[in-house]
Amino acid sequence: MRKIAIYGKGGIGKSTTTQNTVAGLAEMGRKVMVVGCDPKADSTRLLLGGLAQRTVLDTLREEGEDVELEDIRKKGFSGTVCVESGGPEPGVGCAGRGIITSINMLEQLGAYAESEKLDYAFYDVLGDVVCGGFAMPIREGKAKEIYIVVSGEMMAMYAANNICKGIVKFAEAGGVRLGGLICNSRKVDNEQEMILALAEKLGTQMIHFIPRDNMVQKAEINRKTVIEFDPKHPQADEYRTLARKIEENEMHVIPKPLAIEELESLLISYGLAA
Repeated sequence: MRKIAIYGKGGIGKSTTTQNTVAGLAEMGRKVMVVGCDPKADSTRLLLGGLAQRTVLDTLREEGEDVELEDIRKKGFSGTVCVESGGPEPGVGCAGRGIITSINMLEQLGAYAESEKLDYAFYDVLGDVVCGGFAMPIREGKAKEIYIVVSGEMMAMYAANNICKGIVKFAEAGGVRLGGLICNSRKVDNEQEMILALAEKLGTQMIHFIPRDNMVQKAEINRKTVIEFDPKHPQADEYRTLARKIEENEMHVIPKPLAIEELESLLISYGLAA
């Protein structure tokens, strides 16, 4: 089983990209579990047809410690297994604790056991923060492969560079590696070339460039992934291609984060700071 975490700046389309990629893998016949690690608990809704899933933390609050595996997971599109960690009540406690509690609970209940026959476990992680519970997939080796969703926008690239610093910090102890950058296009000038350059400087690859298309929003409004909503649309093929590239990827590296001056120079060289 491959354990993969998807990180990226908040609002970059990380959860959408994760769910559409998982749909592509499921369509290929792979059995995939998605663990939502965002307090908003929206990491699985497209796979579940918009169904609001009860989170692990909510289940524990309501039922105590006597919880069974089927209480905290649901079957989604094409047999995907969906889990939402959840978070504390607003203004109370640390949201990162939900991730720690959720992953520990899944392990205790045998969600990763060989009998489950999982090919992949995906963690969809809030990406502006690589400390505390949000760093758990990196820190404790829960995920071995990290993919960062990025765009040509300055703050998205800044967040990607910071996430790479987190990977470096825990690479030796946890064995985590960067699998590549996923560019979720915002139609920024020179975007593809800029992300290719960033990937090269980080010592990794841009594993796929996802063009911007209104079909993604249309599918989301209908509470589905693009692959389920309109399987013949070209955008569905983009996610199938990304799924296949991840499946076949053998490039897993310890990245080389840029100094802030280097990152700014890269942005200036592509005209963003002009």
